Formats: sequence, structure tokens, C-alpha cells
Amino acid sequence: MKNVTVTLDEEVARWARIRAAREDTRLSRLVGELFREKMLDESRHPKSVQDYLAQSPRVLKKKGIRIPDREVLCDRPGLR
Repeated sequence: MKNVTVTLDEEVARWARIRAAREDTRLSRLVGELFREKMLDESRHPKSVQDYLAQSPRVLKKKGIRIPDREVLCDRPGLR
């Protein structure tokens, strides 16, 4: 483990102390877990994009069905 100093504005520090108390943990552990979650989210993102792009293309509409023009869609009541 590595100790670091973090400066927070008073409102954020108060929120963090309350959150840590609700979770029955130390503030330093809470902050460490939040950073770990952020790190893992960022490391999974490129893999998710690769997985999505590796899929075969899919047909999104049936043959013979015409997609409405943008003007027609925008003139529909309730869409403005």
C-alpha cells in the first residue's frame, strides 16, 4: 500500500466521511476503492469496444420497409 495526500473541498470531504461511515469503512479505504473501480472501468472499456466491433453486421430492418424521412419524423406531433 502507498500513502498519498488528497485535498478535497469541504463539501466533498463531508460527503466522503458520511459515505465511509454508512459503509462502515475508513475514508482512505473508500477513496482507494473508488479509484480502483474507476481504473477497472477504464481498463474494460477498450475490450468492450473491441468485442462490439468484432461482431458480424446485422440487418436492422426488413427488406421492402422504407425508413421515414427526417422531415416526416420531425413533423410528428409530440416530438418537438
